This record gives sequence, structure tokens and C-alpha cells, in this order.
Amino acid sequence: MRNRTFDEWFATFRDSINTYDYYTDFAKVYANAERFKAEIYLLNSLVGSKNIERDFGDLLTKYPVCLEVIPILLAVRNSEIYCQDERGALIYHFDKPNQSVEQYKYFMRATGLFDMLHNHLIANLYDYVTGVEVGLDSNGRKNRGGHQMENLVKKFLSATSVKYFEQKYDREVEKMFGLDLSAITANRISSKRFDFVVEAANKVFGIETNFYASNGSKLNETARSYKSIALEARSIDGFVFMWITDGKGWQDARGNLKETFQVLPTLYNIRDMENGIFMELFND
Repeated sequence: MRNRTFDEWFATFRDSINTYDYYTDFAKVYANAERFKAEIYLLNSLVGSKNIERDFGDLLTKYPVCLEVIPILLAVRNSEIYCQDERGALIYHFDKPNQSVEQYKYFMRATGLFDMLHNHLIANLYDYVTGVEVGLDSNGRKNRGGHQMENLVKKFLSATSVKYFEQKYDREVEKMFGLDLSAITANRISSKRFDFVVEAANKVFGIETNFYASNGSKLNETARSYKSIALEARSIDGFVFMWITDGKGWQDARGNLKETFQVLPTLYNIRDMENGIFMELFND
């Protein structure tokens, strides 16, 4: 790889790595809605009811399992819901009923669910639940986003002929390859987990990955930490520390990142992977 300058390299950082399936996990949405399909269709019989409180009471008496789907109508995942008003405070259980039918009627009335069902504000409860699930799934974006960079690195690793291992602690790496990594763990006072470990070109590569779309104090701390590991790893024969990062979140922390760049030649970004850095290093 030709000599790089930090500014040239940093200029190729990306704003985002969101994939097409990042925004909504529709498979999960459909699975969650399907799980309560029978209960949903039973409750759907209440849509437009002329006497919804009576019909709800009859339905609940005959099919108490219908309660299980009620929290999701309020976009709540828990099977227990706490409510209070001038009449007092109660915890409603929807997996195993703990209140009377009349009290559950009060819950439906006070939360507005009876009004929604009675006044035809929805046409089909199953479609409504599917929509609620789409909304709730947006909460999972943070978790999906946290794994996107690892998944991306994994795709590039898989395109090579090397064998790689995921999520390995320093002690495991030592046993697997007969290395002494105590230099990067303060003589084993601390521990270090690598996102990926690769054995290739007569070396063992310990790889860290992350992507930062927004800034924050964590970035400076991360850069300083990896700079320290980079310097300490130089004394370990047969071991190479590699860091793959990207994201415009580094803009405000570029000074610390530049310091690490200057001491860690195996600091790369997504563009480097696209340009074949793994092939270059692992086939050396």
C-alpha cells in the first residue's frame, strides 16, 4: 500500500453505513404480529361493536388469552402495565389476569382503546398491530447499527481465503496461537477482546472495528486507548494490532485519531477494505 497522508485518508470517511435492512426488520415485524394472530382476530370482532363493553366482557370471559395482545395495541412490549388516576394505582397483568373483567373494561375505556375500536378508527386490527410493530422496531435500529460495521468487516474477511475468529479475548488468543499478549493488558491486570482474529502471513492479527456517525467524548478516549495498544503491541513478536474505523463522527476528534494514525500503520477505513487491504496483508 502506498504511503498515505492522514488528510487524504480522512477525506474518504463516510457519513453513514446504513444498509437497506437497517431501517425496519420486516421479518421480525411480521413474526411478532403473526404470534398473536388468533388473539388479534378475536379482538377484531369488537371493531364497530354497538355494545363494546358487553361484547368485550363476553369475549374476555370466554377467551381470556385475548388479553395478551392488548399491550401491543398501546405500543407496549411488557406484559405488565402500571396505571393510576383519582381512583388509585394498579398493575395490570396481561399474561395471567390479575384483575376483574370489570377492571379490564375500565382499563380499555380509560386508555382510549374502546373508543378506537368502537368508533371505527381502525378497519383491521391485524394491520394496526403490524403498523405498531414497525414503529416499535425503530427502537432496534441502535442495536442493528452497532453491528453494521462488524458485519461489513466480516463480509470483506469472508471474501479472502483466511480463517478468522470472532469475539476472542486475549487469553483465548494466547492459548490458540501460543502468544504472550501481556504487554497490551498491563501484565494481565486487564483483559482485551478483539472483534476478529486472523492468522495469516505468519502473523496473528487482532482486529478492532467501529463506526461513528456522530461525535462524542468516547471517540477521543477510543483513539487514545488504541494508540496505547498500538505502541504496546510492537513488542509482541508475530502479532499485529489492526483497527478499522470510519464515520464523520471523527470530525471533532480528528486530532486524536491522527495521533493514532501516525503510530499505527494498520489503521484502515472502509475505502481501504474496498481497495483490497485484506488481500494485500493476508497474502503477504
